[in-house]
Amino acid sequence: MRIHAVIHAAFEKLGAIENWILKHHHRLSITNTYLGETLPDVSSFDMLIIMGGPQSPSKLDKYPYLRDEIKLASAVIAANKAMLGICLGAQIIGEALGAKTEQSPHKEIGVYPVELMQAAQDDPLFQQFPDTFDVMHWHNDMPGLSADSRLLAKSAGCPRQAFAYGDRVYGLQFHMEMNEELIRGMILHCESDLTTSQYVQSAQTLLALDLDAINQKMHQVLDYLAAQVNKS
Repeated sequence: MRIHAVIHAAFEKLGAIENWILKHHHRLSITNTYLGETLPDVSSFDMLIIMGGPQSPSKLDKYPYLRDEIKLASAVIAANKAMLGICLGAQIIGEALGAKTEQSPHKEIGVYPVELMQAAQDDPLFQQFPDTFDVMHWHNDMPGLSADSRLLAKSAGCPRQAFAYGDRVYGLQFHMEMNEELIRGMILHCESDLTTSQYVQSAQTLLALDLDAINQKMHQVLDYLAAQVNKS
């Protein structure tokens, strides 16, 4: 399978996603849009993964290359291909569906639970998950929700944590791909985010986290999307 990933910062890499790709011997290509690299044509991949980053779709004048990412996400949807957006990536998918990114009620950084919504009981992916489960968070914003998307999860600090469009396009505001290396990079480059608040854990707490179970859930998501690709 041909997987293309869009990267927005050197310190926000694929983490557990790359481990899954290597395990299954898929072909990986990457565009670092923040470096000015050009996005590929939708015909060149089977699955698109749009990663997180410090940028925001609310500031398209500051980050004009996000407009091209929104166009690519729209093309993926039109082509009925598999797509996963994580954090900023989820917001980009929301924008492609016509829903504007908004500020979350609370900043969330650290491991906190998400709670599945009623719609998740009938969702082909999330019906496999427990009603509540821990994930990693590092965000201030949240994706908009279009009328034809399904809200699948929320948290105490953010009402939009996961959504789906159809059966092969998913946006996750939270992170399940992060490992210790990525957390160290986030702390190094985004230390100013770690202000004391209700849903922000300290750097010391973050570095002591065991993320194995969360990473396995990331693999579950990817297994499901790969199955959808194979059905096409």
